[in-house]
Amino acid sequence: MNIIAHIRTDFPTKFGIPRQSGLVEELKGRIIFEPEYRNPDAVRGLDGFSHLWLIWQFSGTKRDSWSPTVKPPRLGGNTRMGVFATRSPFRPNDIGLSSVRLEKIEITHELGAVLHVAGADLMDGTAIYDIKPYLPYTDSHPEAAAGFAGAVLDYELEVVFPPELLARIPEDRHEAIIAVLKQDPRPSYHDMPDRVYGVEFAGFDVRFTVREGVLTVCEVVSARKN
Repeated sequence: MNIIAHIRTDFPTKFGIPRQSGLVEELKGRIIFEPEYRNPDAVRGLDGFSHLWLIWQFSGTKRDSWSPTVKPPRLGGNTRMGVFATRSPFRPNDIGLSSVRLEKIEITHELGAVLHVAGADLMDGTAIYDIKPYLPYTDSHPEAAAGFAGAVLDYELEVVFPPELLARIPEDRHEAIIAVLKQDPRPSYHDMPDRVYGVEFAGFDVRFTVREGVLTVCEVVSARKN
């Protein structure tokens, strides 16, 4: 398959990215097409749709072998389920699927059509194989069963983010980082109240601890650059 575009997001690493698309609607991204796909005719009519499907490549998970079972993080990281019953990145083919909201299409001289999207669960620079419009009359099934994933649907942490630390992050990213932290970026099998974790987001390293369901931000520093 050909890579048609890459997405730019605020996540330089996988840690902290929401486990599903749409969980954090405040997250923004820009889809930039590869030069051979920058013809504006390729997105003609796309502005009439509110949501898109992205088909993309998992970064850093390609393996020479595969396992029929994986350990979903929301089940504590110790329970095995069939790989095809999960959305784990460790799959026979390193392909991801996400539904995002299309905010606008920007036509630029340098990059052609740039798609501004919200709710993406992709790392910065992720390769995109295809984009398709989301059709609510066929793609939406409100009565669908969520299997074992439904048991953790409402899981969130309480977030304590001291105002003086939050002020170090650009104001237009405040809602997004708080929503990301509520989703609990830690592996589900981690329960170490004294451990300090860090999420790299929008050029900052947001460091925090978690104790009895409360996530407390303890430091915000500029992220290290390679």
